[in-house]
Amino acid sequence: MPLTFAGCCLIIVVWAVSGPFFGFSDTWQLVINTGTTVITFLMVFLIQNTQNRDGAAIQAKLDELIRVSEGHNRFIGIEHLTETEVEEIRDRCERAARRHDEKIATMAAKKAVGQKRAPKKHAA
Repeated sequence: MPLTFAGCCLIIVVWAVSGPFFGFSDTWQLVINTGTTVITFLMVFLIQNTQNRDGAAIQAKLDELIRVSEGHNRFIGIEHLTETEVEEIRDRCERAARRHDEKIATMAAKKAVGQKRAPKKHAA
């Protein structure tokens, strides 16, 4: 990566230094404009490919964590479902999380009330 960056910088320096030899002509400017456009176009596909590969690797790791944990195996492979199906699963998970939070809050409230009603022990 650093070598590639250095190479690109060198190309720009050579292009800039060659300006006076070509009289800073339209063709001279067109060379760098076309070159940067083509490189940008290709880089978009390179970056997209890298992100897709990274996403697939992360998904495989998450699937493995689900598989070996107490998580629900039905979540493995959901990235292949339609957007509507994924949204339904997300809604179910959010409802389950809210129910869990309410259960924890209720238990905490009962515990707090129980501690208030319990007689306090005094040290002798």
